[in-house]
Parts: sequence; structure tokens; C-alpha cells
Amino acid sequence: MRLIILGPPGAGKGTQATRIAERLAIPAISTGDIFRTNIKEQTELGQRVESILSSGGYVPDEVTNEIVEDRLSWPDAERGFLLDGYPRTAGQVDALDAMLARQGHALDAVLELTVDEDAVVERLLKRAEIEGRSDDSEDVIRERQAIYRRETAPLAKHYADAGLLVQVDGMGDMDEVTDRILTALPARASD
Repeated sequence: MRLIILGPPGAGKGTQATRIAERLAIPAISTGDIFRTNIKEQTELGQRVESILSSGGYVPDEVTNEIVEDRLSWPDAERGFLLDGYPRTAGQVDALDAMLARQGHALDAVLELTVDEDAVVERLLKRAEIEGRSDDSEDVIRERQAIYRRETAPLAKHYADAGLLVQVDGMGDMDEVTDRILTALPARASD
């Protein structure tokens, strides 16, 4: 199964991506994790990304597309994958479609975790307090939520128009959310 997971910061995407990928025996692929690993290991890609990020810039689509295409070529992704954090732009959507077409594949579904924004903000504020994240103020968290809505809403609409979007209630216990996702997927995959 070839999947994407979308959802605002604090919706539990990373947790659910790991759990769903494990259940489906496919890799959960996070572009953020790939960037961090390459930076830590000081690879050529890591050095390029680090210099971009340290200057406050965004990693260009070309670089992000390149790392995703490389990661999707690994043997463990032959049977499928779950992408977390990619695509984030219309250009990345087009690049992913082209990558998959070259491999003779297409997406099976795009999961979107829907959450109550105020509850997520409260959850993130508690996490910031517990973990000592002084930069995670309510204003910063709400701005990240607004950026997500502005930048990702068009992607969700694109995938909804393509008949691929599966919205799942992301509120509640982790196990409940996982069960909702797994229940939604078989119906989606057999359409």
C-alpha cells in the first residue's frame, strides 16, 4: 500500500505513521527524519540541507524530491510506504506522481487526521511545559496551525478531488485512532 499521512502539528501523524506502517509491513518515511539523519551523519545531502536550514531557508523542492525519490527506491519500499511530511507543496505533489508513474505505481490513499485545533494547541502547550520547550508559546503553536491550514488545505483538496483523501478523526486514545485508520483503509484500498 502506498500512502501519505496529513495532519496539523500535534495531530499525532508521526505516532500513527509508525503504527500503521508497522501493521502494514511498509516503511514509514519522514522527510524530517531523513534530513536530521543526513545532517547528523554529515553526508553531502546533510551538509546542503544544514546550510539551508541554518540560514532560515526552506529546503527547495528539488532537493526534497531527490531525497524522497532515492528513499522510495530502497528495497523495503517496493511493496509500499507511508509518507509523513511529504508532499508539502503542489510541485512536490506533481514530482511524487511522476516518481510513482516511472515505477508503474500510484498512491492508494491519502490519510488526513482531523483534530480539534484548540485541543491540539492545549496538548502542545502541555508537551512544551513538560519538555521545557520555551519557544512553543501559544502564539507560535497557533501560527504553525495557520501555516498548515494555508499550505496543506490545497493538497488535501487536490487529493479529495482525485478520490484519494480519507479523513479520519484524530482525536482520542492512540489505539482508537489507529483502529479508525485501519478500518478506513481496507475499504479505500478495495475501491
